[in-house]
Amino acid sequence: MTADDQASKLRRLVHESREGSTIAVTSGKGGVGKSNIALNLSILLSAAGNRVALVDADLGLGNLDVLLDIGVRANVSHVIAGRRKLGEVMIDLPCGVQFVPGASGLSRLAELSEFQRANLLDQLGELESDNDIIVIDTGAGIGGNVMHLACSADRTIVVTTPEPTAITDAYAMVKILMQRRYDGQLSLLVNFASDRQEARQTSQRISTVARQFLGTRLLEAGYVLTDEKVAEAVRRRQPFVLTHPRCPASRCLAALATKLCAGGSLVERRESFFRRVANWFA
Repeated sequence: MTADDQASKLRRLVHESREGSTIAVTSGKGGVGKSNIALNLSILLSAAGNRVALVDADLGLGNLDVLLDIGVRANVSHVIAGRRKLGEVMIDLPCGVQFVPGASGLSRLAELSEFQRANLLDQLGELESDNDIIVIDTGAGIGGNVMHLACSADRTIVVTTPEPTAITDAYAMVKILMQRRYDGQLSLLVNFASDRQEARQTSQRISTVARQFLGTRLLEAGYVLTDEKVAEAVRRRQPFVLTHPRCPASRCLAALATKLCAGGSLVERRESFFRRVANWFA
């Protein structure tokens, strides 16, 4: 299937999917390509005809602005302080995605007055109402902030690699989500796979253990092959689905975007994502 065919299929499928969902992209450890997946997936979902917002919610080491090669002067913390409106913080990317940089202020929700919290949630609510999909790039690891964000999303994609440490940490992420009674759609994405067989073996290892010991059935988000074009795009600080739309990694991620848009996989939002986050931090 050509890239043009893939784009046409995505546009057709998006009209059949339900609107209004949040997708958290997370990982048990750093260095698995989570932020790059979140960024490029957002672009593909936007290309499919969705209105997409991408929130950099890595509360400690947000780096999406680096991957995008853009200068950021304000973020959500400035909105909380009353020095900016959310609309002044958001950046409209040329690819059609609304980008909310370095949402470090989300971790301060518990410290806000009732007025400040209501004001912030009203503004963040506008972000939700203006977009069909919000992609949340969480931090890595199983810290409290990461788990709050992942538990609040309608769908959480856990990114791992075939490395043993990444597999162990991905399972730990799944285990804690289940302990917290996560009731959204939970899926696993294998990044940096050498081939389809390695990706499938990695996914099956985690899924089998999760089913056996947690009674949890993980959905398959697919895999992304190791691709030198991805590293090249990162060095150039550009999204690889734009610089190399026909490379193996782009084709793999396009398959995930198609899966997300098909057959109602984009679940209908249960309630405001940011209000759920606020409840966790309260």
